[in-house]
Amino acid sequence: MKEEAAGVPEESGAPRRRGRRPGGSDTRVALLEAARTVFAERGYDGATVRMIADRAGVDPAMVNHWFGGKEKLFVAALDLPADPGAILSEALPGDPDHLAERVIARLLQVWDETGGTQLATLLQSIASHEVAAGLLREFIGRVLVHKVLSAVAPDRPELRATLAGSQMFGLAFVRYVLKVEPLASADHATIIAAVAPNLQRYLTGRLP
Repeated sequence: MKEEAAGVPEESGAPRRRGRRPGGSDTRVALLEAARTVFAERGYDGATVRMIADRAGVDPAMVNHWFGGKEKLFVAALDLPADPGAILSEALPGDPDHLAERVIARLLQVWDETGGTQLATLLQSIASHEVAAGLLREFIGRVLVHKVLSAVAPDRPELRATLAGSQMFGLAFVRYVLKVEPLASADHATIIAAVAPNLQRYLTGRLP
């Protein structure tokens, strides 16, 4: 007769269910879904890797395994065609008076390479889903304010971040979602020449 382990009778039938998911590809999906919820509820700073992992039912080590940490998980949860934080960080080195030109040139390159489809989906979801809108607010605060504008802005980085965000996402919405001509088919040089001066003022210029 089989002995009982630790005084608890062995259960018959299905094997005992574990509290954590296995580390397969479904774990990545579960982490993304959990991250969107937790980040929207608590913000980036209030959310922890353990909270997200617990919500997903996985071991916290899976966050590093699949995403390399909380910040990269946050960017992945936004479902952007590229990491805007990395793009903006790449644009920072160089003459600060031409920062906007470098930012817009790189964003247009990335958006056009993906056909704008993924970006258009994101922008449309922001208008109707509070979770998506909350994630984007966190992105503007964390990436634009802390990573970019804190390094170049002479004052009021929070205001500058929202103004810069309105310029970049407004451009994206009109060009890739509404597809209003002639902006929708304009070449990059034309867009940069027209938009960069205004974005540059938001980033480093004098505000009223």
